[in-house]
Amino acid sequence: MDGSPHHAVAAAILPLVGGAANVTTVAHCMTRLRLGLRDHTAVREAELRALPAVLGVVEAGDTYQIVLGPGTVARVAPAFEALLTAETARAEAAQAETAPAGLAGSGRPPGNGSPGNGGSPGGGGTARRGAELRAAQKARNATPVKVLLRRIAGVFVPLIPALIGCGILAGLNGVLVNLGVLPGLTPVLTALASGFMSLLPVFVGWSAAREFGGTPVLGGAVGAIVVFPGVERIEVFGQHLSPGQGGVLGALAAAVLAVHVEKACRRRLPDVLDVLVTPAVTILVAGLATVYGLMFAAGAVADAIGELASALLSGGGAVAGFVLGGLFLPLVMLGLHQALIPIHATLIEQYGHTALLPILAMAGAGQVGAAVAVYLRLPRERELRATIRSALPAGLLGVGEPLIYGVSLPLGRPFVTACAGGAFGGAFIGLFHTLGQPVGATAIGPSGWALFPLLQGGGPPLVSVAVYAGGLLTGYLAGFLITYCFGLRAITLPATGPTDPAGPTDPAGSADPAAPAEPADPAARGRMGGRPVSRSD
Repeated sequence: MDGSPHHAVAAAILPLVGGAANVTTVAHCMTRLRLGLRDHTAVREAELRALPAVLGVVEAGDTYQIVLGPGTVARVAPAFEALLTAETARAEAAQAETAPAGLAGSGRPPGNGSPGNGGSPGGGGTARRGAELRAAQKARNATPVKVLLRRIAGVFVPLIPALIGCGILAGLNGVLVNLGVLPGLTPVLTALASGFMSLLPVFVGWSAAREFGGTPVLGGAVGAIVVFPGVERIEVFGQHLSPGQGGVLGALAAAVLAVHVEKACRRRLPDVLDVLVTPAVTILVAGLATVYGLMFAAGAVADAIGELASALLSGGGAVAGFVLGGLFLPLVMLGLHQALIPIHATLIEQYGHTALLPILAMAGAGQVGAAVAVYLRLPRERELRATIRSALPAGLLGVGEPLIYGVSLPLGRPFVTACAGGAFGGAFIGLFHTLGQPVGATAIGPSGWALFPLLQGGGPPLVSVAVYAGGLLTGYLAGFLITYCFGLRAITLPATGPTDPAGPTDPAGSADPAAPAEPADPAARGRMGGRPVSRSD
């Protein structure tokens, strides 16, 4: 393992995030290595971004997220954890002989590096603006509501690999059924694809209890009540319950309640009783609340979500798709997109797919089109063009952070025109919903080209693929044309310094006294952020 490229990536990342002493937690999702850090100022961000394997970085509340891309992050994260364990063990062994060194073990020179500049001199232009925007976004995303949404999203992130795997098998099974081939295999694929989904509330309960600080197995136990076949014999308020009623939302609420009951018991009970009484009381209280209230309430909410989504796309069509595709990136910037994750999970549980995800994925298509337009319109901005070249492959696969934070958002107006491109792509897919050709995704997580294996709709699989591909092409083309014609129309690249009487003009065309002026030195002008060009910036 020590000689693997993924171990090398992990070894390169660790000292740049402040060393083992600065890392408190390690986790990962589909594309990002998520680190809890004691001191975010210890990160040497410019050097971190310069690593070839790093596609971008995002600060979200207390979590420092390093974008590595799908597949790569699943291999780098275990290597990083192993390296962290080894470094921590060495530090503890050394601590017996010497005084603790704190964060000095990272080897970071005093005063070197702060979020956004990594200690590099002259951090102006696009790089500094991107860092300022990330810092402002982090402050805005620290509200209690957004912290709660991130924790709810954290419940579903560990489940995404299984959702993807089962979704692909379900899609393959659908193709075989439609073609009428391998009839002996399709029942097996049905079992493989449906087994996890049938027990999804159990896994949601387990993950929710873990995320909110309780005992995971107790969360899984109360989540299992939702899908237990015997609940159909229970009559509550004159109505019989149905197995699965309330679904993932009921399991989520039950597990969170169980965590609070468990913590209350542990605060009040002596140790000798805790091991026996706390689990029983937790399951009893949370279970009764689930049976007599949460399953009904969550079931009503889940039904309302399904009906609203169907009515929105069937009745709204292109208009609904336009709004959803255009607003998704602003929701991401506000941190509100995480509220969509349980909605996607509910739709997948009810219908086998979520019709919202392919429309929302068009936002990434608009970003790709806008980035290509910026690349062609700014032929002399060498570092910006290098950033676009390195970020486009990830953008095509649905990893949009490098394009957002490295290109469109710092420039300002291209971010808006990219949203417009996503709106037109969403309108294309929404139109086909109205025409009776809905397109959905059997799992959450992937986007862009990576979503093709997970597509499912009301017609033949090739029709769903064709509609989604048409939406992507529409998003690419609209994002490109709108950005090329309007996104950079008023751009002015001053050759003078900050003494220019008109003041520095930002690349989006609006005068901004706070925007850093472009260096007068022609050699420096090619380095928009004062940083060396790298293919992973």
